[in-house]
Amino acid sequence: MTIAEGLAEHIAGVRYEALPPEALHWAKTAILDTVGCTLAGSVEPCARIVDRVTTAGASNGPSLIFGTDRRAPPLDAALINGTASHALDYDDVSNTLGGHPSAPLLPAIFALAETRDIDGRAFLTAFVTGFETETRIGRGVNFHHYEKGWHPTATLGVFGATAACCQLMGLPVRKTAIALGLAASFASGVKANFGTMTKPLHVGHCSRNGLLAAMLAADGFTAHPGAFEHKQGFLAVFNGAGHFDADAILRDWGTPWDIVKPGVGIKQYPCCGSTHPAVDAMLALVKEHDVTPAMVARVDSWTHPRRLAHTNRPEPNSDLDAKFSVQYCLARALLERRVVLQHFEHDAYRTPPVQALLPRIHAAPHPDMSIGSSEHFGAEVRVTLTDGRVLTKRVGAAIGRGSNDPLPAELLEAKFLDCASRVLPAGAARQLLAMLRGLERLPRISDLTAALLPPKAMAAE
Repeated sequence: MTIAEGLAEHIAGVRYEALPPEALHWAKTAILDTVGCTLAGSVEPCARIVDRVTTAGASNGPSLIFGTDRRAPPLDAALINGTASHALDYDDVSNTLGGHPSAPLLPAIFALAETRDIDGRAFLTAFVTGFETETRIGRGVNFHHYEKGWHPTATLGVFGATAACCQLMGLPVRKTAIALGLAASFASGVKANFGTMTKPLHVGHCSRNGLLAAMLAADGFTAHPGAFEHKQGFLAVFNGAGHFDADAILRDWGTPWDIVKPGVGIKQYPCCGSTHPAVDAMLALVKEHDVTPAMVARVDSWTHPRRLAHTNRPEPNSDLDAKFSVQYCLARALLERRVVLQHFEHDAYRTPPVQALLPRIHAAPHPDMSIGSSEHFGAEVRVTLTDGRVLTKRVGAAIGRGSNDPLPAELLEAKFLDCASRVLPAGAARQLLAMLRGLERLPRISDLTAALLPPKAMAAE
């Protein structure tokens, strides 16, 4: 049995009734959070450009383009909405995946669900299945895959999107394995493009390709069933001999479900998750000691070298680049005592108070965190004050990073309403929130997407 065939057996065998309550709870949490992030991201330039280029103003097809009243063919909707879901880099994270697990999955299954009669339970089942698939592959390839420069959200997320779509379509094992083989050739995305519009496009691309792989396999398309372990297959090409554990991909499927443990991480700040522990540390120091920028002579930030590799950006040169600058994020935390969406818009990184502070903030790899360490989500911040005092805070992992330290429910709700308010009025956003909380009771996913329509479009129906 090949890896694709083994995965396919698991994918085809998942049933809602067998899923533990904890898995369903976290699935609903992740879906709620990602819908909010997608609505907020739908008005971002990268999503709008992809929409314009893809649809050229057309409005035909069954699948809603989030943030608009227009519909498109499923593949186009998955591409556009997938780009929107990751546009703000505010969507959830997975320690196992080494990336963002929900953004590749949801746009694909939303687009697909609107083409057939799908209820909330089937939707949740597909989501958990896709999440488990991409993270199980992550166990086999990370963190060499991540450090080599691949963007796992896309290179692994495409398998999650494929699995979720196959599950939702009820494809048999043979065709699901073929779809996974197709996805192996669709996998792409390099970290060199972090800090640009191309990073969220990676997600739109893999969401579309996951749906495409499932649709092609359903219609009789072919692919190599050994596309993972072949000497020129995914594992050898993307990781290289000796740098993957093929057995880990099929081992212990669903025991526990990865969405339960280590769990999904919900972001508290709209910037790269690798900056979050340092931001948590800075905010704690600012609040505990009432620190102001005028009091600060120097800031030293130490993070794991794996995290620093893409966040050491002392002079960000765009709003997107600022999301990956630990120096900028710490400057905002010190200046504003918070880090919010507005800090990454309209060239906010150029403001004089920020520019005056950035040269005082220095980032380096943490001396106690080796590249081989499995504890790589922490940070330490030291603030040297002008009066000579030194304040230090170390954080093991950012708040909300996993199920052991979840983001408090009130913060999750506030984040969702803030994101949704970019498209929907307050009342409609709260109605949508209630529907997402009761997703398992929805008779049709189309009822949920109808609630995503902007008010003018809803009034016209």
